[in-house]
Amino acid sequence: MKTQRMKTQRMKTQNRREFLKTSIVGASMLLTGACLKAAERASEKKPNIIYIFTDQQSASMMSCAGNPWLKTPAMDYIAQNGIRFTRAYTTNPVCSPARVSMMTGRFPGAFRDNNGNPARENSGAMRIGPLSEAVANTTLASFLKKAGYDLIYGGKEHLPGGLTPKALGFDDISNDQRDRLAQEAARYIKGEHDNPYFMVVSLINPHDICFMAIMDFEYTQARLEQARRNSKVEIAMMDQAMKRPEGVSEEEFFETHCPPLPPNYEPIKGEPKAIDYMLAQRNFRRKARDLYTDRQWRLHRWAYCRLTEVVDREIQTILDAIRQIDAEEDTLVIFSSDHGDNDASHRLEHKTTFYEESANIPFAAMWKGHIQAGQVDDTHLVSNGLDLLPTVCDYAGIKAVSDPRGRSLRPLFEGRDGTWRDTLGVESEIGRMVVSQDKLKYIRYDAAGREERLLDLGRDPHETRYVTDDPEYALKLAALRRTFDTQWFPGY
Repeated sequence: MKTQRMKTQRMKTQNRREFLKTSIVGASMLLTGACLKAAERASEKKPNIIYIFTDQQSASMMSCAGNPWLKTPAMDYIAQNGIRFTRAYTTNPVCSPARVSMMTGRFPGAFRDNNGNPARENSGAMRIGPLSEAVANTTLASFLKKAGYDLIYGGKEHLPGGLTPKALGFDDISNDQRDRLAQEAARYIKGEHDNPYFMVVSLINPHDICFMAIMDFEYTQARLEQARRNSKVEIAMMDQAMKRPEGVSEEEFFETHCPPLPPNYEPIKGEPKAIDYMLAQRNFRRKARDLYTDRQWRLHRWAYCRLTEVVDREIQTILDAIRQIDAEEDTLVIFSSDHGDNDASHRLEHKTTFYEESANIPFAAMWKGHIQAGQVDDTHLVSNGLDLLPTVCDYAGIKAVSDPRGRSLRPLFEGRDGTWRDTLGVESEIGRMVVSQDKLKYIRYDAAGREERLLDLGRDPHETRYVTDDPEYALKLAALRRTFDTQWFPGY
């Protein structure tokens, strides 16, 4: 018995020793694994980030989006080697307000112009006063500086004084907005860099399309002459874009080469008075609607395609530079635009409206080895104005919040599951809108009195009829009203 007890005691002691040994080894392995993961995170190289930003380009204006009337191999390359979102929207479909969002991550209407009005249109956005301390400390630039990034900017600015690249601390590589900008950006990319960099390449086209109606219908001869003096390059580009292919007759051109009229060419029945108000602000816009022939509208669409191809070639210069130094695995490229162009839809040109052609913008991103190639996301609602700042800062390794409704797109880029917004707000000088994941668009116009409109993109993707008064949509309309008032535009 005594011998058996001693043997049992030795076994217990041995088991305790083995347990302690196993526990120590296990803890050591866990600690080592944690240390390795921490070291991996610490040593993970921050990517260079390039934001390519075109001007006045609708989401449909890419061949990868199914448009057969133009060829955009550079834009297609970004989309094919990463992810493209089909449901991306600007915060405001006009140049300066959209750019205020780019720099601040906020709706431009969150700021006041020098008359105390929400900065929802171009001139008001250009008159935003000094930034509050809260805004100054939460701009895109301020966050990226804290993350150790060099800030580079080139091209179109169209920003109020406190939000210019210079005021925010960007190094300006070029005041050009065209091919020379692309070349300067390429030169910078191929240079030596001690720190990771964030670069905005702000290209002007296809914005030159604006000058077709301006030159055809400007208010007075004096203003027309002023446009000719101040916009020589733009007008020359517009004239070049309008030319028919060499050796092609006019009849052959319209028969086989020129884009057809869009399926939503006619003004929508029940069009709000706010659209008429908008047309009254710029005489050439009204005259284009009233006086352009079908062929002139088609020529507008032809020129818009050619100008989009011009900017695509400039983007190609930037992509070539990244490839030439074998930096695609070190560089996150994000591509978008400030807003679109109505492009003959509803017999309108220019921007400002909530129609898809004006408010729905291209948005794509690629980072080889990190973002799976060939993704097309036609579900998630993306705001380039609200979401760019948290996304870029996420990749820069710093948590950033400006408008808390903005979200980092990194989980979507990388295919990770998670909750996402089911509605998205958009504003304009003529009203505000909430678009929903189930493809409804609730618009509350305010430029000519309060007017409500509801559209169903699922059943009517070209926005040819309103369903505001359709009993079938009564509950959804009420729900979107509440969302508008509580989540996106409280107090309006």
